[in-house]
Amino acid sequence: MAVDVSELVEQAREGRPRAVARLISLVEGASPQLREVMAALAPRCGNAYVVGLTGSPGVGKSTSTSALVTAFRRAGKRVGILAVDPSSPFSGGALLGDRVRMGEHASDPGVYIRSMATRGHLGGLAWAAPQAIRVLDAAGCDVVLVETVGVGQSEVEIAAQADTSVVLLAPGMGDGIQAAKAGILEIGDVYVVNKADRDGADATVRELNHMLGLGEARSPGDWRPPIVKTVAARSEGVEEVMQALEKHRAWMEEHGVLAERRARRAAREIETIAVTALRERMGELRGRKRLGALAEKVVGGSLDPYAAADELIAGVTEQ
Repeated sequence: MAVDVSELVEQAREGRPRAVARLISLVEGASPQLREVMAALAPRCGNAYVVGLTGSPGVGKSTSTSALVTAFRRAGKRVGILAVDPSSPFSGGALLGDRVRMGEHASDPGVYIRSMATRGHLGGLAWAAPQAIRVLDAAGCDVVLVETVGVGQSEVEIAAQADTSVVLLAPGMGDGIQAAKAGILEIGDVYVVNKADRDGADATVRELNHMLGLGEARSPGDWRPPIVKTVAARSEGVEEVMQALEKHRAWMEEHGVLAERRARRAAREIETIAVTALRERMGELRGRKRLGALAEKVVGGSLDPYAAADELIAGVTEQ
């Protein structure tokens, strides 16, 4: 059913959660009106500070996110939360586990919580996450917190979607070598050792410091990721995390890094949309026939794969 996109966007700007929910649903469902939605949102985007939270399952991402929301709300910020959950193997939908832990914010009109299913997408994020972030940005959120599903060694994709990436670890969740293996030491702007009241927290901080120092070649003005110890369940250390986030944002703005990251994010989004459109054209009857004919030529030796690919792209873009 067609909807009035301009009216939905205005309602979202007014803070009506149903309008925001409808817009994100249009994004997730790849609605025929998606282009109209994005065109209406474009002039209103670019104001939200996007913070990504990632880490292995069990480190306290949802609890930490909830504690950060409380701190941002205390500062008068309007907050959007995009909690990416594992997909149900039966319904394909999100399990909504994060909403259970963030129930205290459910009645706050200045907080919008949305769970999204990965639907088989690797990298810890749903494929529609970039455009859902855009919806929350245009809806007037000052801060958008994106919490990944926690898929261990594949969740580094959050670095491509956030202005600041926060990596959470906990004592007893693996040593520094495991952290390096997971790729998280390359993506973190701020590191948080949660559950710091447990034995081994100081050892985890030492290991992190050691691993971050290995092979680093930073200039005097470069950003060195801080390590903050927290007990999110008791809101201990949350103010220190907030200070680290503020310092990182100020550093990015001073050095032009924030604009660069957002430009790269937009470039990836454009590329993804373009590649998806090309695949759809290739999946059409004419595209399949052309691909089949080119494959036969490659098998017969009359055409090499690169020349065949060039011919396929030329034929698809001419449509």
